[in-house]
Amino acid sequence: MRGEMGRAEIVDARVGGEYEKFLYKCLSPIPFRRYRKRQRYLEAAMQEGFRKDMLLLDGLAVGQVEYAPTEASGLPIRGENIYVLNCIWVLRKAKGHGFGKLLLNHALGQAGGIDGLATIGLVGRSWLRKEHMEYLGFKAIDSFKMRHRTKRAGECFEAHLMRLPLRMDAEPPRWEKEKLLEGIDFCIAHPLYHPESLPMKEIYERC
Repeated sequence: MRGEMGRAEIVDARVGGEYEKFLYKCLSPIPFRRYRKRQRYLEAAMQEGFRKDMLLLDGLAVGQVEYAPTEASGLPIRGENIYVLNCIWVLRKAKGHGFGKLLLNHALGQAGGIDGLATIGLVGRSWLRKEHMEYLGFKAIDSFKMRHRTKRAGECFEAHLMRLPLRMDAEPPRWEKEKLLEGIDFCIAHPLYHPESLPMKEIYERC
């Protein structure tokens, strides 16, 4: 696909070779390394249908979408015949060209035959924001307030369970709020990442 910005294509990061690094570093400015918890997650999730696709613009990665069935999701979301978006991200320099919706539609096409998508949207955090998910068509169906126990401990933010149904009679997704308070470890760049340097089980608490 060619537009005014150049040639755009979507590639599967699981194929290895030059794209393998995106399984670990994604679009964040961190060095490429195969860290242990991500490696463990990928080894299990890729056997269950995990996918990660990169949007390239003239050969440079400017967007990504990572998704999987609930049994392979890195987020504590459950449901029947749905996929969960671990993340969807388009770099600021590539915004305004519909690339987020392009990635979302690509994911829906690859998942095939599902009843819908689910993810988490945040208010008070700079990434995976609720408003961005709403722009893509997701609706919030539940929420609660939480805060980090050691970092900006007095600052609350909102976590929302977001849903994009593809069938009107589809069962809504469910989430494990208490599990979310533990943070996540499948992606070092995720805004809810639980670093190994913090030994407590739950790094968040309800506000």
